Amino acid sequence: MFGGPVSVPGNSPHLRKSGSRPVVYDLGTSELGNSAEGDFLLSIESNEMKGVSSPLSTSAILPSPVLLWRFKVVLFVIWGYICCKIGWDSVMRMSADLRDLFLYEAFLYYNPLLLVTLTVWLWGINLWVFQQANVNYSKIFELDQNHLTHREIWKCATWMTIIVPTSMTSYLYLYSHGEVALAAFQPVLLYAAVAMALLSPFDLFFLSSRYFLLRTLWRIVFPLQAISFADFFLADILTSMSKVFSDLERSVCRMVHRQVATIAWFEADSVCGSHSVAIPVVLVLPYLFRLFQCLRQYKDTKEKNSLLNALKYSTAVPVIFLSALKYHVFPDKWTNVYRRLWLLSAVLNSLYSFYWDVTRDWDLSCFTRIFKFSKPHLFSHMLYGRKWVFFWVIGSNLILRCTWTYKLSAHLRHNYITVFTITALEVVRRFQWVFFRVENEWNKMNSKSNIELSMTDMPNEEEKLLDSNSHNV
Repeated sequence: MFGGPVSVPGNSPHLRKSGSRPVVYDLGTSELGNSAEGDFLLSIESNEMKGVSSPLSTSAILPSPVLLWRFKVVLFVIWGYICCKIGWDSVMRMSADLRDLFLYEAFLYYNPLLLVTLTVWLWGINLWVFQQANVNYSKIFELDQNHLTHREIWKCATWMTIIVPTSMTSYLYLYSHGEVALAAFQPVLLYAAVAMALLSPFDLFFLSSRYFLLRTLWRIVFPLQAISFADFFLADILTSMSKVFSDLERSVCRMVHRQVATIAWFEADSVCGSHSVAIPVVLVLPYLFRLFQCLRQYKDTKEKNSLLNALKYSTAVPVIFLSALKYHVFPDKWTNVYRRLWLLSAVLNSLYSFYWDVTRDWDLSCFTRIFKFSKPHLFSHMLYGRKWVFFWVIGSNLILRCTWTYKLSAHLRHNYITVFTITALEVVRRFQWVFFRVENEWNKMNSKSNIELSMTDMPNEEEKLLDSNSHNV
């Protein structure tokens, strides 16, 4: 009133009427006099009148997020039931003799993408736990600000969960109803769509994240630069998915040679048959990539642990190629000679890998961050500092290490249900391995930064001591 600003209480009922917007007023200076006060009172009265007849806000029209989420869940359940019903009826239409061959071929085309979908889901859980535990994973992996969060990862996994089983259901239905040509087109269309989504140069489907993934894969295949944490971390995950890449190679091979939805591929001597040399070669490639990374790391750092780690990955090579010899030697020679060597190499690889996981990759002295959430949470209460978690992690890792080595055997490739189950369990083992590996790296980064900070503070303290000693008392 007298030249100063007039304060309006934020909790005034006149400023918070439903349907009206909060108004901020500048009442001016003393030159306005009583006219400013009158205008202010008129504005309040107009707001009161508008609050009765103003339309509903946009937020009131839209459904609540909880209701929308429940609706999506209902649609997902209905879709899952329809896919299961159509798939089961399609399989039951076939004779018992052809059913196993048909399911084996269907699993070969779709189990790689199903396992990749499972991996994406679990990776989203990893990121969610890291966020809850205040682990700066973006700093560890050197990600930019546009990196995918766990919610975006789960959105990608949801679409993959819908698209892959839908294509598989279409394949089963069309093949069982005699539409062989259309059935053969389903996996080809799916693989082409995945390749286009991954390699598209357009700013769609998270271009920066796809570029980061492809660049890291390039660095894994050609380790011409210094090895970063993201490089060998992703390479370790690829070793757990070597069977996925082997099935992927066989599926693409059949698509290229037009053997989809036929029985020509079942011939052992065919280009895509069980005697193919490409099967053990693709199985061993992820281990060779990791081996070359360790050698490159030793070249850069001269650390002996890099050589010991390279030795660990080299023990997987005899397991794969000794198993592949079953298709190229006489059965008696395989049973009496090569099978024993294969068992010995499998035990050596399993125990060595288990030892390295527990003593080098992990730090099981205490759960410092991963399962101790910043806010009270049920998972944090159940897992953090519990002894059963230690026993479970160590025991399950040992058992799944052994079964994974057993699954690497090329002569077990026709037991598709067993192999699919063991591969899925290996993905789960790698999922829990990620927690402790990233936690260990985060603790190392924090300790290193603390040491550097203390080293930078020491000269200042010494200078203060010298200055204090120079004074005359």
